[in-house]
Amino acid sequence: MLKALDSARKSGDDIPVGAVIVKDGKVIAQAHNEKEARNDVSAHAEILAIRKAEEITGNWRLNGCEMYVTLEPCPMCMWAILQSRIDRLFFGSYDTVYGALSVLPEMITMSNSKLYHKGGIMEQECDSILNEYFNKMRAR
Repeated sequence: MLKALDSARKSGDDIPVGAVIVKDGKVIAQAHNEKEARNDVSAHAEILAIRKAEEITGNWRLNGCEMYVTLEPCPMCMWAILQSRIDRLFFGSYDTVYGALSVLPEMITMSNSKLYHKGGIMEQECDSILNEYFNKMRAR
């Protein structure tokens, strides 16, 4: 999660979310939100990390991989995580408005996935970076 937090801090004007994908104990992909930077609605940290991991592995199936992300994935990202066959998902901050697991927990059963997931990992640290960002945005 520390590497995901490091990535989140590189988000610039984007909401600070970082994602890391690990396979066999090694980081194979790392990304942060770039929606504003790329002017691309799909440039969420999770999607970008999945794309990098697919390039590294040469396969869209990311079996045996774990994802660490600083914020609970939105439904778009969760569906990509499920479809990519990532085995385990760990996230920091909960998102009770847009978070797929908080708002649409049935997504996992709809996909027939056996994804293991756990939230609240380093939650205070993840919350802090998000709160700092939104406080700056409100002050503008």
